[in-house]
Amino acid sequence: MPDAPNSSPKKSAPPVAAAAKPASRDSGADQTTPPDQPRPATTLPILSLSLGALSVVLFALVVVFATRVSTRDKTLTQNRNRAEQHEAATTLLRAQLDEAKLTATKHHTQVTETLAASALLKTRVDETKASAAELQIQLDKARTISHGFQSQMEDAKVASIRQQGVTEIAKSQAAVMQTQLDEAKTDIARLQGQLEESRARSATLHARAEKAEADFIQLQKTRPKN
Repeated sequence: MPDAPNSSPKKSAPPVAAAAKPASRDSGADQTTPPDQPRPATTLPILSLSLGALSVVLFALVVVFATRVSTRDKTLTQNRNRAEQHEAATTLLRAQLDEAKLTATKHHTQVTETLAASALLKTRVDETKASAAELQIQLDKARTISHGFQSQMEDAKVASIRQQGVTEIAKSQAAVMQTQLDEAKTDIARLQGQLEESRARSATLHARAEKAEADFIQLQKTRPKN
């Protein structure tokens, strides 16, 4: 009787056992139950390699995530420092702007006061010039009167020389005229002193006005531009 075929198509019986053991009728029933097969030994290395690769990938992800977090923290710190520097610069600029506004207001007040003082000095100079002109007119009148008295006195002297008989009268007239001449000279001297004083006052006020104008020009030059 020939050998019956193996029930397991994946693995055949060892040839030594088939040759040593003769086939029997019950061999077909014995071959229906396959013998215990050992588990493949390649499963554990593949699982270990998979776990190792997964660990490497997870480690790489952790490193990348930590790097990104560190970079983000550095970026946030730099942005915060820049924001603080910008805020400090803004505060400094605001303080400088307030100081510039205060300085401009002070300069504007000084310019206004200088303009008012210059206008007042100009008014006083004009008044002094008008007073000096009036005093000059009075002085000219006094000089005209003095010249008239002097002419009359000279005429009286000539008349007294010509009229020896009326010497006392001529002397009296001459004395009166001399007195009037002295009074006229006194008035002329007084008016001359007033005129000199008025001229000195006018020169002083004029100098003050020029100084005020110079100060105003200097303030205009040093005044900050908007």
